[in-house]
Amino acid sequence: MNAAWQALQSKLGHQFAQPKLLERALTHRSYSADHYERLEFLGDSVLNLAVSGLLFEQLAQAPEGDLSRIRANLVKQDMLVTLAGQLGVSGAMRLGDGELKTGGRQRPSILADVLEALIGAIYLDAGYPKAEQVVRQLFKNVKVTPAMSASGKDAKTALQEWLQGRKLGLPVYQVAGTSGAAHEQQFTVVCEVAALSRTAHGQGTSRRSAEQAAAAAMLQQLTTQAPK
Repeated sequence: MNAAWQALQSKLGHQFAQPKLLERALTHRSYSADHYERLEFLGDSVLNLAVSGLLFEQLAQAPEGDLSRIRANLVKQDMLVTLAGQLGVSGAMRLGDGELKTGGRQRPSILADVLEALIGAIYLDAGYPKAEQVVRQLFKNVKVTPAMSASGKDAKTALQEWLQGRKLGLPVYQVAGTSGAAHEQQFTVVCEVAALSRTAHGQGTSRRSAEQAAAAAMLQQLTTQAPK
């Protein structure tokens, strides 16, 4: 087992009894048919359960709706990428040549997925109590407060709810352009709300993040300059 995998296990606080599970959790589909996607599916559920338990204990007075929004804030991609960075996941992943050349080691979606896959692998290797322990360790330095509920919804969801509450049509997102080298592309997305004749732009390192930025810009427009 290579040094990066040993270091990762040390940071996770778990030595795998079944190393094949660790290997699979770190393997992208571009490298092998035996990849992490099924483990990611499992890990997502384990992560949500462990974070739910953490919030239930720490925010004893928070209502269900706030707990749900805070949990969404804690398990969103940006947070998982930050945690993956602290673990050194990037250097431990196995990626195909094409994915490596296009910056796969720094791709947020892959880093977040691999972290979830690792949690799923730990669950299979040692059971839920150990997986929960690892999740709690990952979040030990994250300050959890009731104020997190205000930012629990992603911008696209918040915009959709704002429009639906006013019986307006859903927004349309279109990629307006891309720039930069293949491994560090920047996407520009336009968000249009046809019913209000409004458009807003957003940029990001992936189409998903650019759409979120455009939705946030649109929401800011609508809530600070709401039409009469």
